[in-house]
Amino acid sequence: MKRSEINQLIIKSIKFFDLMNFKLPPWALRSPEEWKGKYDTCSEVIDNMLGWDLTDFGNGDFQKQGLILFTIRNGNFKKDKKPYAEKVMIVEEMQETPMHFHWSKMEDIINRGGGNLVVDLCNSDEIEDFSDQPFTVKTDGVVRNLQPYDSLILTPGESICLEQGMYHRFYGEQGKGTVLVGEVSAVNDDASDNCFNPPVGRFPEIIEDEEPVYLLASDYKRYI
Repeated sequence: MKRSEINQLIIKSIKFFDLMNFKLPPWALRSPEEWKGKYDTCSEVIDNMLGWDLTDFGNGDFQKQGLILFTIRNGNFKKDKKPYAEKVMIVEEMQETPMHFHWSKMEDIINRGGGNLVVDLCNSDEIEDFSDQPFTVKTDGVVRNLQPYDSLILTPGESICLEQGMYHRFYGEQGKGTVLVGEVSAVNDDASDNCFNPPVGRFPEIIEDEEPVYLLASDYKRYI
């Protein structure tokens, strides 16, 4: 992805968060220059990969298959005792986050407002492929009995609990608008805890055609 595209997507996201009256931490809007020399006081932000993150999953078409998110809080078992994480994401209509599960992380995905979020689901089997067996999930604490590849639609305020090994993909329902999506989970590690089927790229290769307006979490080590 080009840095210019990333810059515009973050600027657009900030406007959407404002529209939804969702407030980010004050450091979310720091420029690269303002981050310099801040490691001693902001090591948790930097080491635990808080902040801006986006991906096109190696597809090259962010609007078709992509996700922009902001990690608000996250633990790091090598450095602290915090056992939980929280993210906020923006999902456009028909913009897919492809099928994947997590080996370690259990999470709740929450429709915080805007449009409807479609979640396609399937359990995994003993070789980490798609299972052909029925399964159950909970939405807002209510048990749902599902068949492989069933879809659930989460309207604003609704949530789903995804246990380890549960394949899921999601996208905004066509005609319903952009979705503000929350995630509350165990500690998040996107570098080692995503099993995509089929495999995709999680972090984009960036073409630096202009300077960053805001840093991605993956930029910290290079700029700070």
